[in-house]
Amino acid sequence: MWRAVLALVLAAGVANARCEDHKPGARPQNTPREFVGQTLDEIIDRGWIEIAVYEDYPPYSWQDGATARGVDVEVGRIIAESLGVEPRFRFVQSGETLEADLLNYVWKGAAVGGRVSNLMMRVPYNSDFTCRVEQVVFTGQYAGEKVGIAYRIDDYPDAVQEPNADGRHPGGPVPSFFVYDPVGVENDSISDFYLTSTFGASARITRYKTVADAMEGLAGGEVWAVMGPLSQLEAGAGEGVAVHAPLLPGFQLSRWTLGVALHQSHRDLGYAVDEAVAAALADGRIAAIFAQYGLDFTPPDR
Repeated sequence: MWRAVLALVLAAGVANARCEDHKPGARPQNTPREFVGQTLDEIIDRGWIEIAVYEDYPPYSWQDGATARGVDVEVGRIIAESLGVEPRFRFVQSGETLEADLLNYVWKGAAVGGRVSNLMMRVPYNSDFTCRVEQVVFTGQYAGEKVGIAYRIDDYPDAVQEPNADGRHPGGPVPSFFVYDPVGVENDSISDFYLTSTFGASARITRYKTVADAMEGLAGGEVWAVMGPLSQLEAGAGEGVAVHAPLLPGFQLSRWTLGVALHQSHRDLGYAVDEAVAAALADGRIAAIFAQYGLDFTPPDR
């Protein structure tokens, strides 16, 4: 998933105006029927919709025994309820790139035993990036995400725990601290990319397989802070750990918008999804989902 966001950072740095560097490709011809999903009418007639979510990715999507849980799961249930159908969640692995995930789960299917799902959740939205993947409709922007820093309160006793208006804790750690203070990041993540490109070998970085692993390292005193997506930090913060969202100078894409992806041939489904999400944003249901999981809600750019 982090590689997906990193792809958007790189895309944002290339194009000066929307789609100006993109040449439309040839439209796929004779695509097998099973690879293009189902129409909205077919979904309603059969009574269920398949929604792809990332596996083992709390607080967004994971399996608790036989029960699907997480923010993205709950938003998917709202969409299904609006359509009058049952949601069925397909837990999928994150690939090397966002393009690979969209190909495998949205518009074509993996080469061996692959199939597409009707919808895919937690797809980072970037206006320029949409030009590069013509086979996909990006819609239903339901939340914003941003990079934050979790830290051990004992290691930063001068930090003010009450956040100011923009979410910062005065005196709390900022990226420049990590030339001296040990910080954990998910390996090959956008935070890893930022700290390495900004401070090089001077940064005291410990790399972990996941943000959750980094937060365990923080709890165990291996590092003083962890840098990553704010919601994941909040979900993993235990006793003695605070989380804030400091200013990140020079960070090209420290905030991004999350939405839903579906096959480009089913725009009627896309319109229905966007209407369901817009209604749930307006009446507070999506904000309530974040509160249910103990997370701050960042409204999306729509």
